[in-house]
Amino acid sequence: MIHLSLQHRLISGLIKVGTSLICRIDKAELDKVPRSGPLIAYANHTGSLEVPLIFSHLQPRPLTALAKAEAWENSLYNWLFDIWKLIPVRRGEADMDAMKESIKMVKEGYIFGISPEGTRSSSAKLLRAHPGIVPIALRSKAPLQPVAHWGGENFPQNIKGLRRTDFHIRVGELFYLDNLGERVTGKVRQQMVDEMMYQLAKLLPKEYRGYYADLENATEKYLRFL
Repeated sequence: MIHLSLQHRLISGLIKVGTSLICRIDKAELDKVPRSGPLIAYANHTGSLEVPLIFSHLQPRPLTALAKAEAWENSLYNWLFDIWKLIPVRRGEADMDAMKESIKMVKEGYIFGISPEGTRSSSAKLLRAHPGIVPIALRSKAPLQPVAHWGGENFPQNIKGLRRTDFHIRVGELFYLDNLGERVTGKVRQQMVDEMMYQLAKLLPKEYRGYYADLENATEKYLRFL
């Protein structure tokens, strides 16, 4: 069993209270997230609010995620990210150390959070995903679960007007990736992540589905649902 430090629990508790004050959080579906065991939770990326909000409201589950390595140059982020056990990743290159640490922590029982789009969507619509999540899922053999959210993109404007933000969360089915004995080429990795993203898109209102708007194109060849 993973024990969270007192600092971790205090900071997460404060963030949980703070986000509950500034947002009306529609979070009932977070109860679908397993209470224990390895898990890769993947989500869309629309702003800076969703990570601390979802992280804190999933407590006491231990969570980790990737964060850009240069963030550790900031003393505040360095302190906070170390408490949260985040994993530094060097962007723009194949960072094998970050991948190995990610797989290790998933196997230890952490929820590994990731946004396959790789960058924030300025329109709040889904961008085409990058397949970096695929080797982590295949090598860790951990189940995956889509966590979709919307409304947080309105937070900057709402906070300026002293208005609360409506933040909606939907959680999808658990599944594994299965390469069916095939060689995992770049094309296969991209199809796998696209299949994953269609599962995420199904949870979102139509206007947020972006690249994955046409659900008729969705396939499930490499997905094995639990």
